[in-house]
Amino acid sequence: MQVAVDSTKLQFKHRQLEEAIMAEQRRPAPDETLIVALKKQKLQIKDHLSRISRN
Repeated sequence: MQVAVDSTKLQFKHRQLEEAIMAEQRRPAPDETLIVALKKQKLQIKDHLSRISRN
């Protein structure tokens, strides 16, 4: 049961990061450093979700 809760929380955080990336990209002068950092976080979460689903 805990895995399902963790997975749901990670999926939610993944969506939040995607929204933050898209919002930053829409700005007139997007902060590329911030975008890269957000994308790295998003990838780490995706990797974690992948590991959870394999177990």
